[in-house]
Amino acid sequence: MTTPPRLSPLLEQFDFARQRLTDRMTGPVMDSGDGTDTKVGPLTDEEYFWEPVPDCWSVRRRVAGPGPRATLLAGTGDWGRDGASYPHPWPPPFTTIAWRLSHLSEMLTLRADHTNGDHALTRDDYLVSGDAAGAVAAFDAGAAAWRNALLSVDDAALDTTGYCTYPHGSDPEEPFIDIVWWVNQELLHHGAEVALLRDLYRARPH
Repeated sequence: MTTPPRLSPLLEQFDFARQRLTDRMTGPVMDSGDGTDTKVGPLTDEEYFWEPVPDCWSVRRRVAGPGPRATLLAGTGDWGRDGASYPHPWPPPFTTIAWRLSHLSEMLTLRADHTNGDHALTRDDYLVSGDAAGAVAAFDAGAAAWRNALLSVDDAALDTTGYCTYPHGSDPEEPFIDIVWWVNQELLHHGAEVALLRDLYRARPH
């Protein structure tokens, strides 16, 4: 299928953001922003769970129960991601790399399923990773699934409201092209957050 012209720049932006975050988490080098390579090691479990301030939301063993101000652990498996039903706590809890990466990967996986899959996955089906390597692999799988979903759409689909049936967003009320843009900005801003947390972890007092 030929990629609709309106989709091409959004795909390019997605690919750029995906690669930059992947390199930032895995190394051995990343683009420093000026075209030069900067050495970076792979994300460690200690960084993945690091809480720079008290009472962070994170990924936790299900048997331990939710963290501060959380009322549930989203996902399935031995681990879950802190969450709460609406209204969410205010001010919002600070979240770890584990939380942010799980949230991002779940969103990509579920939106892919609700675009060209079975339209059935929910947060209760998503397997939450309890280690950094598993989380990076889950992100890669989710990003690949979402990109594959985008390659399945035509120009008419981009204008179709509710084309993606993802149940945890505004997808039923938005043209699909707006959802594609939204996913890009989610990847860009959560990717930047993960990168900043890695920088703060490296610079923390010892």
